[in-house]
Amino acid sequence: MTKTALVVGASGIVGGATAALLADRGWTVLGLARRPRTQPGVRPIAGDLQDRAATATALRDVDADAVFITTWLRQDSEAENIRVNAAMVRNLLDALPPRTRPRHVALVTGLKHYLGPFEAYGKGSLPQTPFREEQARLNVENFYYAQEDALFAAARRDGFTWSVHRPHTVIGLAVGNAMNMGTTLATYATLCRETGRPFIFPGSAVQWAGLTDMTDAGLLARHLLWATETPAAHDEAFNVVNGDVFRWQWMWGRIAHWFGLEPAPFDGVVRPLERQMADDAGTWREIAVREGLAEPELARLASPWHTDADLGRPIEVVTDMSKSRRLGFTDYQPTDDAFFALFERLRAGRLIP
Repeated sequence: MTKTALVVGASGIVGGATAALLADRGWTVLGLARRPRTQPGVRPIAGDLQDRAATATALRDVDADAVFITTWLRQDSEAENIRVNAAMVRNLLDALPPRTRPRHVALVTGLKHYLGPFEAYGKGSLPQTPFREEQARLNVENFYYAQEDALFAAARRDGFTWSVHRPHTVIGLAVGNAMNMGTTLATYATLCRETGRPFIFPGSAVQWAGLTDMTDAGLLARHLLWATETPAAHDEAFNVVNGDVFRWQWMWGRIAHWFGLEPAPFDGVVRPLERQMADDAGTWREIAVREGLAEPELARLASPWHTDADLGRPIEVVTDMSKSRRLGFTDYQPTDDAFFALFERLRAGRLIP
């Protein structure tokens, strides 16, 4: 029998990659989003998880073998992040009809599990790197913890299996996404080339010189499916990164050269993209009109605040993948290739010139 998947946040970076993979593997795919977009092999469902009654109505006939939660909503404070995002998980899981067959629910969170929420990001007493799944939660409120707790409570009540997936910064394609480093860097490079501004690394000296890792959206999608189909991975939390490590002092030049730029020398001064790109919306619109680009609104492509949070961290971030490797997930993705593949897709989709 064909299996059915409900991908929550199907229009986002992770949800879109997951929906595409499942459709390619022969699953019946239902894609839930506030504003669903057309995706091959995906049946769209419009729904706002903040609205409990509307969510129940939208999902009343959904009998999914697997549910993939890949969405969240950014709020002005961590207290609001907790209230809104935990409620969204509860509303979703409460709305699903009783199971007629075994069900698995996979939740995507991230390394803020170890680094802390935005209000305390990279501060205080942090666990040693490489981050490992058995490390305890931080002694601070965190909406990822609240999402997990909502998942665990529903699993105890309803009897489904679960997995939690903690990627680092995700490289992938989506328009209108709030956390999109790859497309942000592509628009920044395009603007630097257009205006003659130097292509300056915006972050900290620690990030420039230290080791880090990232997560390709396609690899994360395969990890989600692997955990769903692997009984030994049920009721477990996993880190998921590409498998390589790099330093930005090397990667920055690689990205610059892809766009035909020379990287500016790094002088150790933090120059946030949010400030560098603050007045670029008009320039981007001019480029879009001249080049016939599909998206003239820079704010729908770039998320400088999120890229600044990652590249401005005062600590080295490396993630351990041993738990997944021991259980049989051995996929590997060179991070520079992931960036270049994304840039090619952005160019092919007329999102960058």
